[in-house]
Amino acid sequence: GDAMGIMKPYYRTARQFADGFYSEGGRSRYIDHPSYADAPSNYIRAFLLIQTDLQTIFDYIEPSDENLEAYSFRTYELLLRTCTEVEANFKAIFRANTYSRNGNRLNMRDDYVRIERSHYLSNYEVKMPYWSDGNPFRRPFAGWGSGNHMLPWYQAYNISKHDRAQELKAATFTHLIDAFCGLAVMLTAQFLSHDFGPANDAITSEGIGDGCEEGIGRYVRLRYPSNLPTDDRYDFEWGDLQKTTDPFQKFDYNAI
Repeated sequence: GDAMGIMKPYYRTARQFADGFYSEGGRSRYIDHPSYADAPSNYIRAFLLIQTDLQTIFDYIEPSDENLEAYSFRTYELLLRTCTEVEANFKAIFRANTYSRNGNRLNMRDDYVRIERSHYLSNYEVKMPYWSDGNPFRRPFAGWGSGNHMLPWYQAYNISKHDRAQELKAATFTHLIDAFCGLAVMLTAQFLSHDFGPANDAITSEGIGDGCEEGIGRYVRLRYPSNLPTDDRYDFEWGDLQKTTDPFQKFDYNAI
């Protein structure tokens, strides 16, 4: 018979539906359910503050391929804040679902990389605005799609954090941009364009024909994963499901 998709959404996990769409026809309203995510606006406001501070850096460093190797105490500071926020989102996803780790502190290689299996992070592309020279598209989690568990921007964060005097030069503009795009992907993979602002409107996409959706904060645009395996796609009617007592399920990260 036909392959069946996922009959209930996972907590903090936005996914493509069986017919290929994400939010058409109001189907992404599961994201707005109060049980779906704990304090989503907390994570979104932290991202928007980082985005504002990145735009301030753009007053001094033009967003361009020519400046990718530039570094300063400002790029260092914002790289640290951004990667800390990426970790906070990873932890929130684990907390909302099922993951038990013995002993060691969580890390990218053994722990966070498992979230690739639930959120397909490597397939997200982020389009930076005002990029004056070079390719405006970035795939911050690309390595996870090819089995490489190390992410250069996250490694740069760890290196510069632990030995700032020697390794400030690791906190380059390019790593900062990738970290920022990584954080944008993390939020989008949980909330699409739902920004949980005071009006709580899902942001409408202006659809400029670039195959992208508007990101939270209306600054970057994103291409969502378009080729999820049929069995891993959402396949439910939220109107029916939301009437049940338990409309969500937990993803088991221990099983990966």
